[in-house]
Amino acid sequence: MQANYKDKMEVKIAKNSGLCYGVKRAIQIAKKTRRLKSGKVYTLGDLIHNPQVIEELKKREIRPANNPEEIKEGTIIIRSHGASPEMYDLLNQKNIEIVDATCPIVKNIQKLVSKLAEKGDEIIIVGNSKHPETIGLKGHSLGKGIIIENEEEARKLPFKKKRAVISQSTQDFNTFKEVTGALIECTEELNIHNTICKSTQIRQNATSKLASSVDVLFIIGGKNSSNTNKLYQISKRILKNTYFIENAKQITPEMIQGANKIGLSGGASTPPEVINEVSKKIKSNFKHQYHREKTLQCQS
Repeated sequence: MQANYKDKMEVKIAKNSGLCYGVKRAIQIAKKTRRLKSGKVYTLGDLIHNPQVIEELKKREIRPANNPEEIKEGTIIIRSHGASPEMYDLLNQKNIEIVDATCPIVKNIQKLVSKLAEKGDEIIIVGNSKHPETIGLKGHSLGKGIIIENEEEARKLPFKKKRAVISQSTQDFNTFKEVTGALIECTEELNIHNTICKSTQIRQNATSKLASSVDVLFIIGGKNSSNTNKLYQISKRILKNTYFIENAKQITPEMIQGANKIGLSGGASTPPEVINEVSKKIKSNFKHQYHREKTLQCQS
């Protein structure tokens, strides 16, 4: 019986994988708030899009509230993705203390959207229409924002004399470029604002580079994480053997069969310990599997 694994297996982790500044800051704010407040503490939806972190916060009695209407008292933390002005108004009308953990980069994009809206321009927001950050950005547009997810949607827009275009902070740069190209064809004057977070672009470039140099690549993070999904899409375009997993338990021997070089890339909301756990699982699984197959080969 021939072994399915080579004698050496190399595991490479993409540079800058794991928690970004905005996510770390939001987690720190949540934990600090819990220490300082004796009453109930909520987050507006999931603080970040990572199941392990959300479970840890629940253990600290910090729970997500998807419907703020049901909260009668206590403290609510605005998640890292931000919120619309209408949401702030709603919360301010209730007997609830607000703690803002919006990522500073998202805050700056919100301010830009408000400024563009005051000029009266139509604002194209390139992003996921169901993502809380994008919904929040549209809320700052004074009704002038239109969410566009891809080039196909952009090409359906009517001709406009003037438009501005911005991006969700975790958008894939190629998608933003394609949408912008389509908008140029149907807009006389297009003001382009590349608001993709630099940290996001660095991670995307690192993942792209890694996908070109390994046999298998695992993208690690929450399935509902926008930036992690973008990493998966980028890698999948380059490397067919790309897998999206949330934790080490989801890895099967078949995924790494025959692989010599394995890459790992974590989203901006993926804790480093989760990435390290995946790395250890792959290495230990390889040693166990190779030893078993080598023994079987000797018996034949």
